[in-house]
Amino acid sequence: MKKKKIISVVGARPNFMKIAPIYKAFKNYSDVEHRLCHTGQHYDEKMSKIFFEELELPKPDFYLGVSAGTMTEQTANIMIEFEKVILSEKPDLVIVVGDVTSTIACSLVAQRHGIPKAHVEAGLRSFDRTMPEEINRILTDSISDYLFVTEQSGVVNLKNEGVPEEKIFFTGNVMIDSLMQYIEKAKHSTILEQLKLQPQQYTLVTLHRPRNVDSVEELKNIVSMLNALAKKSNIVFPVHPRTRKNLESAQLLQQFDDGIIITEPIGYIDFLSLIQHALLIITDSGGIQEETTFLGVQCLTARDNTERPSTVELGTNQLIGTNWDSIYDASLQVLSGNKKSGTIPELWDGKAAERIAKILHQKLLY
Repeated sequence: MKKKKIISVVGARPNFMKIAPIYKAFKNYSDVEHRLCHTGQHYDEKMSKIFFEELELPKPDFYLGVSAGTMTEQTANIMIEFEKVILSEKPDLVIVVGDVTSTIACSLVAQRHGIPKAHVEAGLRSFDRTMPEEINRILTDSISDYLFVTEQSGVVNLKNEGVPEEKIFFTGNVMIDSLMQYIEKAKHSTILEQLKLQPQQYTLVTLHRPRNVDSVEELKNIVSMLNALAKKSNIVFPVHPRTRKNLESAQLLQQFDDGIIITEPIGYIDFLSLIQHALLIITDSGGIQEETTFLGVQCLTARDNTERPSTVELGTNQLIGTNWDSIYDASLQVLSGNKKSGTIPELWDGKAAERIAKILHQKLLY
């Protein structure tokens, strides 16, 4: 029997942690040829290359090199380049993950050529259509054949949108698969020593959403809040390239007090160590809401909504909003010992990728 060919797509930093366990799970199936396509959406040392190395992923079979331009230009250029891969490889299935530009761009190309699509992390909804990620999620789900869901809210959302039940599979969270595989390795990280930090004695901050970092006024509020919070807690702030560019453009990067440790983006293993040992995390990231919930770390989300409600309903995440005075007040509450208890959502057990691979193998071959 001829092997079934699957192409999995990665583009931005969060994709790598989601694809890695799926790639490994398919190694158990000798009748599947699994190939990786990197669109190039993120491709610098800290945002991409190091993740391939740390997650033990092979060099991508296809690298599209689409790293610059507006969101529209990126989408168009990814589609043009990915179509060439589709035409030459003729895969039996395309797997996309998450909600980035690469997710929707490659899904559209596969759709145009009648190739089945699997969306991993389907059904998540913030119900905020001003977010590009929300549009990417909705559109990708609407044209995918297999929808793999991380939490129960995703099942509810898809059913409410009229998706047939036979397309929906509640399989758990592949982000947690990666976390569980590499958390032991993270214990050997020296990042705390490098940054002269002690466990449970610092606040970790990550901010990159346009709502927070594309406005000079918001950036000024962030700098002011973090400078005030630095009087109460050590702060580590790995700065996303988008955020750094905007801070530099507004001449605000030098306005942070000396007590705030500003770093470049940090690799996956070191970053896991920073999450695990933080007293508090302030973020607008989706994935970090999940990781903190699994690890029981206090998380304050600087957004007005979240597509991961289980992290708030069950986990240690608090949805604070984008008022920086409120975020400061909530931070002081945690620092003073007022912590939120939490539990781990259903099927966040490190076996999501195994379930996904088993289902797809069965669907493709039988």
